[in-house]
Amino acid sequence: MTSSATLAPSLRRARIGVALLFLTNGALLANILPRYPEIKASLNLDAAAYGLAIAAFPAGAIIAGLAAATFVRRFGSAKVAVGATLVTAIGILIAGFAPSVLLFALGLLIGGAADSITDVAQNAHALRVQRGYGRSIINSCHATWSLGAVLGGSMAAGAIAIGLPVGIHLIISAVLFSTISFLALRLCLPGLDRETDEDAVADGAEIGGALQRIGIRTVIIIIVLVLISIAGALIEDAGMSWATLYLATSLETPAALAAFGYIALVGAHFIGRLAGDPLTDRFGQRTVAIAGGLIAAIGMGLALAYPSIPGTILGFAAAGYGAATLIPAAMNAADDLPGLRHGSGLTIVSWLLRLGFLLSPPIVGLVAENAGLRVGLLVVPIAGVVAVLCAWALQGRSKAVAQ
Repeated sequence: MTSSATLAPSLRRARIGVALLFLTNGALLANILPRYPEIKASLNLDAAAYGLAIAAFPAGAIIAGLAAATFVRRFGSAKVAVGATLVTAIGILIAGFAPSVLLFALGLLIGGAADSITDVAQNAHALRVQRGYGRSIINSCHATWSLGAVLGGSMAAGAIAIGLPVGIHLIISAVLFSTISFLALRLCLPGLDRETDEDAVADGAEIGGALQRIGIRTVIIIIVLVLISIAGALIEDAGMSWATLYLATSLETPAALAAFGYIALVGAHFIGRLAGDPLTDRFGQRTVAIAGGLIAAIGMGLALAYPSIPGTILGFAAAGYGAATLIPAAMNAADDLPGLRHGSGLTIVSWLLRLGFLLSPPIVGLVAENAGLRVGLLVVPIAGVVAVLCAWALQGRSKAVAQ
């Protein structure tokens, strides 16, 4: 473990830079999410059609996710993260201005494709910085994503409260966070990722070759890590796609207040991720994931069993806190699997976790259309239970820190 006193200034700057990349990534999408109910209403969508439309974002992510390795190898993870951030902002603007459901879905498809590339690139850069630190910092990077989501959601709530049109609001968001991403680029580590000791991400051919070489136990562990990351994705998606709509429609919450279901989830996400690194270093990923899964399952389960506005907001907060370390832990564990060089496991898990984001909206939408959104949101406590059952695949205390 590297002492903080001996860290190079460039490494300290890079940690700030990569944190800003995560922040912009969280804030851009969060600015449009609380506006979904009014977009749904303006396009006259029912719950099932709405669920299918917003599934375009993760669909784009799955289509483009494996392309990240090629871009990172050629241009470097930091530059790729910033470039893809700009495309994400453009996709979200298209969705915000869309006069039809097809253009709305197209904007989300473009935004999702770019977001998946940003996701792999910024995580690759974060893990590159983490190896320089010699201790866990990945959870704190993801915490800044949550902080960005809180910031973006709060901006959206404020825009709704003062009656700012969706288009103007999203232009402000795009300009602001694109500028921040350019500032982040100046702080990140220089050079191409292939110039480091090990590549940060892997392409399709490398992944295929790696999977042919490893044993069945490692394949099973990868599958379980994907399930953990999908559990985290399902919980996050419940806040992103449905929290505002559930509070606004099922519980008849005023529009500006309804946004706080999502804000509570990502705010608690932020707190959980800040606590995640020291807790992981002390207790290991496995114990932290088990505790988090139980908190998410029990907290949201109680909120759905006894629905009220404050109880629901607290339920989403419990879900966010409980799920805070699931995706970072799965990515970190996948990147450290024996038989796979750095990047192969990370790319596989990062790509496949998008299945959770893809499947969740249409499934919840279909259930909501037939049995009500309250029943559809049972996906959250179920995901918490899945995380508990799959936590055995995560690292214990002795291997909590990725080297």
